Amino acid sequence: MSKAAELAALIGSQSALSNRNLFVNGGMQIHQRGNQTSSSGSSIYFVDRFNLYHVSGAAANLQQSTVVPSGQGFSNSLLIDCTTADTSVAATDVAVLRQVLEGQNLQRLAFGVSGAKSLTLSFWVRSTKTGTYVCEIYHNASTTRHISKSYTISSADTWEYKTLTFPGDTATTIDNDNQATFYVQWALMAGADTSDGTLATSWQNLDDNDRFVGQVNFFDSTSNNFYLTGVQLEVGEQATAFEHRSFSDELLKCQRYFC
Repeated sequence: MSKAAELAALIGSQSALSNRNLFVNGGMQIHQRGNQTSSSGSSIYFVDRFNLYHVSGAAANLQQSTVVPSGQGFSNSLLIDCTTADTSVAATDVAVLRQVLEGQNLQRLAFGVSGAKSLTLSFWVRSTKTGTYVCEIYHNASTTRHISKSYTISSADTWEYKTLTFPGDTATTIDNDNQATFYVQWALMAGADTSDGTLATSWQNLDDNDRFVGQVNFFDSTSNNFYLTGVQLEVGEQATAFEHRSFSDELLKCQRYFC
């Protein structure tokens, strides 16, 4: 994106040049817990603020990596390394990488009114497993809402930049509190219970069948790796350049959640 186009996007979305990224640790700099292992039924934090929720017969090593896209200013990525494959996906199987956002940090979105603001998610991704993947925003409200968008990893073991735009939800407000409100989720595996419907590409009341339709099974081989970095969620319909924050700023944000 040219500087002129980026400035136009910022003006159009009424976003500030700083503090526009709703994610914490999107550059995967902070890694207080060290490497972890995921097995069936686990919900594991590894790189700070990123969690793998996983129900299947597969297993993985969860790591911070120094494999990054060239020339983008990143030093780290997160890595999910499949160590036990599951080639027979049961209906109830699911695996999602996610970050959870507090409602009080989402008030700028003005959900629940006609002027609800759109959101754009951008990120760098690399995987051995090509094909269709799905990202979901799950809104944990009195009436649970969700929306999903698919993207394609086209070339194996190659960094690719993705942007996904989600319209604002005019039907449901966001509670102004510190509760887990938005689950922004990258699916890695989805059994029939979460993929046997029609992908929910607009906001709707929760229907599990519509969540991850078309999702490939990343866990079908122990050769598979999944890398992610440069994650940004911002107001507006166009992605802007990643907001690189200092290590100390990111560490302070992560310490709010670290136990």
